[in-house]
Amino acid sequence: MSREKFTTIIDSAVPLQIENVDTDQIIPARFLKATDRKGFGDNLFRDWRYDKTGKPNSDFILNNSKFSGKILIGAKNFGSGSSREHAAWAIYDYGFKVVISSFFADIFKNNALNNGLLPVQVSQSFENELFETIKQNNLAKFEINLEQQKVKNLETGNSEHFQINSYKKECMLNGYDDIDYLINMKDEIAKFEVKF
Repeated sequence: MSREKFTTIIDSAVPLQIENVDTDQIIPARFLKATDRKGFGDNLFRDWRYDKTGKPNSDFILNNSKFSGKILIGAKNFGSGSSREHAAWAIYDYGFKVVISSFFADIFKNNALNNGLLPVQVSQSFENELFETIKQNNLAKFEINLEQQKVKNLETGNSEHFQINSYKKECMLNGYDDIDYLINMKDEIAKFEVKF
């Protein structure tokens, strides 16, 4: 399934300064019945966003209109817990294109990359700087450059390089899933087959 190409993002961010956010908090198990990826954003962080009566929790960051943007900044150990791919679906469907953290659970990181959501792992000190920047200015802008593999704090001018698998990077830049990638290589595959 083709998806949107990832281009450089310059936007404000939503700070979720909570450590050890697991996939059940991202999307509770009771919402996993659907197989279509759409609509999961409605229940992103459901048990934190709403109380038991369905009323929005005014203390939760996603319910605070001061914060917006395509970038979600999570604290250390983001995406731990079960391997549900729906967690990446929910974050992407809500409108985030990037999640920044000082540490990601491996399975979540791979699920994110497979679904067009860019996980950007930074140092603890740089993550702390990003949170502090948003405290000072909730409209602060950050730049995520996938081509250069760099995240930049436009308020301070500081930046960090991040790692990404080269194959996943190419897929995200071109809007490919695994099938699209193979279809794009059909001429090369055909030439290879002729040799044998």
